Amino acid sequence: MINYITRLFPVWALLFSLVAYGEPDLFVDMKPAIVPLLGVVMFGMGMTLTWKNFTDILKKPVVIGFGVLMQYMVMPFAAWLIAVLSGLPPYLMAGLVLVGACPGGTASNVVCFLARGDVALSITLTTASTLLAIIATPILTWLYVGQKVPVPVTSMLWSIFKIVLLPVTLGVLVNTLFGRKLGAFKHIFPLLSVLAIVVIIAIIVALNRSNLANMGMAIALAVIMHNLLGLVGGYWLPKLLGWDERVCRTLAIEVGMQNSGLGVALAVKYFSVAAALPGALFSIWHNLTGSMLAGYWSRRNP
Repeated sequence: MINYITRLFPVWALLFSLVAYGEPDLFVDMKPAIVPLLGVVMFGMGMTLTWKNFTDILKKPVVIGFGVLMQYMVMPFAAWLIAVLSGLPPYLMAGLVLVGACPGGTASNVVCFLARGDVALSITLTTASTLLAIIATPILTWLYVGQKVPVPVTSMLWSIFKIVLLPVTLGVLVNTLFGRKLGAFKHIFPLLSVLAIVVIIAIIVALNRSNLANMGMAIALAVIMHNLLGLVGGYWLPKLLGWDERVCRTLAIEVGMQNSGLGVALAVKYFSVAAALPGALFSIWHNLTGSMLAGYWSRRNP
């Protein structure tokens, strides 16, 4: 029964999104719960890992380097190209490029977990791209839209520590010390992950309802194309290199799912509220496409 509910992840994500759009007041006040919910999920993922998972990843510098390179080569360029071809005004182009120049989102680790990807690799890539964002995000944004965008270094690093590194480390530690005793309960964590990410998606939809209602079709299509190019490129480029299926899934999710929350915050602060529209839509869309991929891949052997 639990596995059946977990596999319906995309359906729950869509239903909760529709409810949140129609009745945003049900979820708006839950905004402070986003970080704790992700923390709980990260702890649950840590419970499925051992220290060997991470030491094995450190032995794959080529995969990590390739993933980070794709993160910062494919997504910013794709955003710029789509914006040009779509004829987006400068402020929307800036917002879309800014999203593309952001690191991988923490939700990608959750989706990777549900998609039966390589969670340890996903976490390593998210951490690496976030650390590099200190330099990469402002330089790439300046390169494509002609302006430098300061990045809140301290808060970004502190966030990745609280949301990803700390709870995962605690989960791995608990699994190492008490894993055998808790073995009968480990099957519950995928369900908790599904419930948490579905609620997070609903909160994001509710918070951005007014922006979504006023958003034009052109920017919506641009965001959709941007995300899909990241997912497709992230999967098939390593696939053509003959890499493992789990690695391909992980790279697709890491490249296609951005830290759009950071993009929204920087757009509002350094450009305009309107420039934050691509990031707001991306926050919703990439969670939906990620959840659908997770639902599809979870039913297939890696």
